Amino acid sequence: MKDIQSVFSSIAPADSIVITMHQKPDPDAMGSSLGLFHFLKAAGFQSHVISPTNWADFLKWMPGIDVVLDYENMREKANQIVEQADWIFCLDFNNMSRTKSMEQILLNSKAKKVLIDHHREPQTAVFDYGISDISKSSTSEMIYDFIVSTDKSDLMNKESAQCIYAGVMADTGSFRFASTTASVHLMVAHLKGFQIDHAKIHTAVYENFHENRLRFIGHVLTYRMEILYEYNTALIAIPKSDTQKYHIKTGDTEGLVNYPLSIKGIEMAALLIDRDDERKWSFRSKESFDCNSFARKYFNGGGHNNASGGRSVESLEENIAQFKKVLKEFSSLQQ
Repeated sequence: MKDIQSVFSSIAPADSIVITMHQKPDPDAMGSSLGLFHFLKAAGFQSHVISPTNWADFLKWMPGIDVVLDYENMREKANQIVEQADWIFCLDFNNMSRTKSMEQILLNSKAKKVLIDHHREPQTAVFDYGISDISKSSTSEMIYDFIVSTDKSDLMNKESAQCIYAGVMADTGSFRFASTTASVHLMVAHLKGFQIDHAKIHTAVYENFHENRLRFIGHVLTYRMEILYEYNTALIAIPKSDTQKYHIKTGDTEGLVNYPLSIKGIEMAALLIDRDDERKWSFRSKESFDCNSFARKYFNGGGHNNASGGRSVESLEENIAQFKKVLKEFSSLQQ
């Protein structure tokens, strides 16, 4: 995997570019992708943004979202675009498996693949160019760095700035996480120069849900949260019947895993959701609990030290039993 410094200067005007992200994209995945899309468009390059799956309603305000292809709903068209691509930018994921049903066509593509990501242990063998920097707050910050490193950085515009800001805001917890470095604040100052309305963006992402979501959260915290004080851990396990009852859609569970971390003494929170084809895990921690290692070792996942995800095809009940078993094992290893 070669450095990305020469990528922009290597793209020819007639080249076809694809930008893709992980399944069920969050603000950072979609923000970094559309941030890059708007810059490439301003620089005179044709690019297509393809999401492996649908996305949350709270992302629909982003400029350019109307041109993003949902691979699951537009597979034939998306496959043609990928097959004809000269470059594929892979943003906010480090393993092709994170692209779900797009994985095989991406692996088979003869296009030059560029990784820009901030998660641990990237699948370097499948990328031609790439940067994986776990010290960065977000992939959106890395796209900003990529843009300003080019000789066309003056073409950055308000549309790109809005998308990048949203991604950084979300992945830094509204700038409260430790990853919010001085360079992040300097970047935000630059983005504000494009006259973006940061309050409006915050409202669009965090204050744009239906009543049923709030009632769902109340139900979950009351009836589905289990506190394991002996391990300073909280577990929320949500059966499919709950998501059906409250009409939960993509994005409605965003941030739910963080709620138990507000409990005194809780250092790790786990969220398990029963979905159609698999069970989805989210892990968050503070202090020294290594969520990345835990997710990789036991739940086919990974991510960051204090934020990671996983998945399993086993039942909800089997996952709960497995979690409690391995939590004891992992906790003893960390001591």
